[in-house]
Amino acid sequence: MVKKIIQVPVDEELLKDLDRLSKKQRKARSEVIREACVIYLARVKEEELDRIYREGYKRIPEDPAEIEALTALASEVLPKEEW
Repeated sequence: MVKKIIQVPVDEELLKDLDRLSKKQRKARSEVIREACVIYLARVKEEELDRIYREGYKRIPEDPAEIEALTALASEVLPKEEW
């Protein structure tokens, strides 16, 4: 994959923290920043999916009778666990 070079201003303390972490992990600072960006984007995507999921259940709430029926069916189909 072709990498583009970007410039991102950061404060001195953040830069020191990034340098310490990159040294500790024996990775280039840019690799640490790329990994952080990937993790952040995944978290934002997951939060958005959670929000969509919650909104869906607000629009169409679960029917208690349906939940009870599905629970009963699951208890018949799934093996019992011994705790």
